[in-house]
Amino acid sequence: MGEYKHLWTFVYIKANRDVLHSIPSQNVGFPHISYFAPKFKYMKINNHFLLFFLTFTFFACQNTPSDPGNENPQTATDTTAVAASKSSIESPEGVRMIPIETPSGNFHVWTKKVGDHPTVKVLLLHGGPAMTTEYMECFGDYLPQEGYEMYYYHQLGSYLSDQPDNDDLWTLDRFVEEVEQVRQALGLTKDNCYIIGNSWGGILGMQYALKYQDNIKALVVSNMQGSFPAYAAYNAQLRSKMRPSLIDSLKFYEDKEDYANPEYLNIVVEEYYRSHICRMNPFPAGFERAMEHVNGHIYELMQGPSEFVPGGRLANWDIMDELKNITIPTLMIGAAHDTMDPAAMEEMAGLVQHGRYLNCPDGSHLAMWDDQEHYFPGVLKFIKDVDGGTF
Repeated sequence: MGEYKHLWTFVYIKANRDVLHSIPSQNVGFPHISYFAPKFKYMKINNHFLLFFLTFTFFACQNTPSDPGNENPQTATDTTAVAASKSSIESPEGVRMIPIETPSGNFHVWTKKVGDHPTVKVLLLHGGPAMTTEYMECFGDYLPQEGYEMYYYHQLGSYLSDQPDNDDLWTLDRFVEEVEQVRQALGLTKDNCYIIGNSWGGILGMQYALKYQDNIKALVVSNMQGSFPAYAAYNAQLRSKMRPSLIDSLKFYEDKEDYANPEYLNIVVEEYYRSHICRMNPFPAGFERAMEHVNGHIYELMQGPSEFVPGGRLANWDIMDELKNITIPTLMIGAAHDTMDPAAMEEMAGLVQHGRYLNCPDGSHLAMWDDQEHYFPGVLKFIKDVDGGTF
């Protein structure tokens, strides 16, 4: 067994709300992390999520085996891109706190601009809900190299944004309005704004487009079906292909609602995450940090208590019959090993009025990491075609 590189320590710091009001809403330098630390009180991670992160890290942070012959060929992946990617939250350049108005009060969300381009400005919508764009840092290895402008963005409730203690805020409609306010504040328009949403970010991107597509130029939906019930059904199919003994173990703990049990979490990470979420070994550093920083309370409230027990406020979300109303250029991305049905993703590309499908034959839910050979050429071609008027 390889040595463990590190285990994260979770520190809870008493909030001082005066700090919140001192954060500038214009372009600012990025302060030392202690500047934001007083806000972390509201990163509510309940017991089973905290244990999940510790268990996840325990397995994710192992060095690759010293004997290459013992590696699982499905997860033995070239990790050159991992080393190349840069942290999205360390540099002060381009950071801006955007003021957001909600029915429950006014807050701020964290954004960071990278690059400058007159006609291609990409806004990244992370998954979760309540993860961070840290796991999307690989976009920084590709989009800026093409000269494109892009924005990392932590949605309200996520790591470097405000985390208000009010469950009325965590609804899809409220998040849609937040994205529109962020777009306006950043000066993105129908002539230059490209939204790329992954997973929950894909839900948010599609729902946003149904209301505000006249304000953006194009949409990329990465690894997210247009129906939560259909996703849950496909997820159940993937589960049914696991070894019977593992399925029995999962059911044993789920029947007791013991989602925090280390054995249960071990199965989720080793048998599910490594096969269908990210097939890289080790996991990318940005993905590990995003998992560390996820707001578990919001995630569970909206997504459900476990990857194998999806539900929450999104349980009945389904816009398959509404996709025909999306008229802007839209790229749908599916992957062979994803938790989302790639056939459904291809179908969705035909349901929108101007769609294209990108298949990642070696990818999983994070095909942006484990199938970059297909993922980024396809994304960049889509952007170039739309920008050049040839889509």
